[in-house]
Amino acid sequence: MTDTSDILLRRDEGAVARLTLNRPGAYNALSLAMMERLLEELARLDSDATIKCVVIEGTGRGFCAGHDLKELKANPGVAFREQTFETCSQLMKAVVGLRQPVIAKVHGIATAAGCQLVATCDLALSDSRAHFGTPGVNIGLFCSTPMVALSRAVHPKQAMKMLLTGEMIDADEAVQVGLINAHHEGEALEAATRALAETVASKSGLVLKTGKEAFYQQVEMGLADAYAHTAKVMVENMGFMDAQEGIAAFIDKRRPEWQNQ
Repeated sequence: MTDTSDILLRRDEGAVARLTLNRPGAYNALSLAMMERLLEELARLDSDATIKCVVIEGTGRGFCAGHDLKELKANPGVAFREQTFETCSQLMKAVVGLRQPVIAKVHGIATAAGCQLVATCDLALSDSRAHFGTPGVNIGLFCSTPMVALSRAVHPKQAMKMLLTGEMIDADEAVQVGLINAHHEGEALEAATRALAETVASKSGLVLKTGKEAFYQQVEMGLADAYAHTAKVMVENMGFMDAQEGIAAFIDKRRPEWQNQ
């Protein structure tokens, strides 16, 4: 395991990179330093075509409790608040913009900016005991930035209920509202995460990058513009060497050999 500072760990398993939030005593709260380390590591990954999938997970009793409120209280100036929330926004945009699909592996709790991170990731799995929430309203701090990711991941009425009440939802409800893909009992979560990551990583890295980018571009467009844009993407994609190889492999009934070109 490569230590990218004691608060963020990275290990690579073939074409899958595992990033581990490592502040167990603080429920992996997103301190400014933690977010900066994540941004640095994501920048490295974005330039690494050998990595095709990224998993974000946490140590200790929970995935991530959100922003580090003790740090924010200790630094009451407006400048520090601006830096914290701007860095958080940059982090979430970096996850969306990353060339590789990102899977959140959630255990325990994912609250506030931790829930935001789950909603931002392309895919998410949890253990069956996981709980999710945006409880800022309970302490007089509405989860406005988590709202951006949450409102794009789940139905607006469900997002508003979470935001306005601050109530937690369990893993079953998180699946129902679309916040996570599935939940698994105990150690089965690791096996399911590994299987999903390896399945994603078995595809062409260039095609994954192209598809992820197009997904987030078209989802913000009107219907006509979305079809026009994705048609252009399909035309470009058809010219990839990997598309030609994939089609030939399908016809020949063999496994494709990706070149990421």
